[in-house]
Amino acid sequence: MTTTEINATAAGSGRSATATFAQKTAQKERSAAPVDQARVSAVATDALAALHGVIRKHQLTYAEYDALKAWLIRVGEDGEWPLFLDVFVEHVVEEVVNADRKGATGTIEGPYYVPGAPEFAGEATLPMRDGEVGTPLLFQGTVTDLDGASIEGALVELWHADDAAFYSQFAPGIPEWNLRGAIRTGADGRYTFHTIQPAPYQIPTDGSCGALISAAGWHPWRPAHLHLKVSAPGRQLVTTQLYFDGGDYVDNDVAQAVKPELILRPTPAASGAGNEVTYDFPLDPA
Repeated sequence: MTTTEINATAAGSGRSATATFAQKTAQKERSAAPVDQARVSAVATDALAALHGVIRKHQLTYAEYDALKAWLIRVGEDGEWPLFLDVFVEHVVEEVVNADRKGATGTIEGPYYVPGAPEFAGEATLPMRDGEVGTPLLFQGTVTDLDGASIEGALVELWHADDAAFYSQFAPGIPEWNLRGAIRTGADGRYTFHTIQPAPYQIPTDGSCGALISAAGWHPWRPAHLHLKVSAPGRQLVTTQLYFDGGDYVDNDVAQAVKPELILRPTPAASGAGNEVTYDFPLDPA
């Protein structure tokens, strides 16, 4: 049977996410500062103490401890550590890191970012298959400083799932840069993307993360969203996701990444084809 996006597996997606993260981490490690042993000790000590507290609070049995060990091993075998951490942990890291941000609101990056997407100037249609299924979406806005002045040369990176809820490079059978692209703003600071509206999706459920979700009686769904990174010289990079008003799971996202400031309210497009929405990005100084 030919493997396509429709019969993609959690393990396949996990391996792709792990490989992408490993490549990104290797690049950072080459220029990393020396390890701060005191900070590592403090964080690790507190993390272990918190886990010890959970064990004592819930009177963990050896059977449960062995199940935990087996599950942790399976997470690694499935390549799902990036998925697990990005879904269940990253939103708190993002909250702490961006607590003092005054401009555009950030949220989690998630495991499906890939650098180097095709770059365009000002206005572009995201790369997509002939006859790409989905509601057309005109997504536009302006990148500014905190005083509202347009920023020339800002880079707006956009990526999202398709109408079947799969990401290129993380599910088979999809062209490499499908629904991934970037726009470099001109003097007016504007960007305009022509794309489609993505679908809500389940995080992969046939692997270790799915086993945890099932055992806990949680739901595995994320609301439909656009992923973005917006950067400019002398400005703080913002990584964010934008959601659709009234969409499924906006109120109970499994990743807990939705914020009121990130809700889009599209209107029928002036062209008569699909929807359009405007969203601006004021960037904090670096």
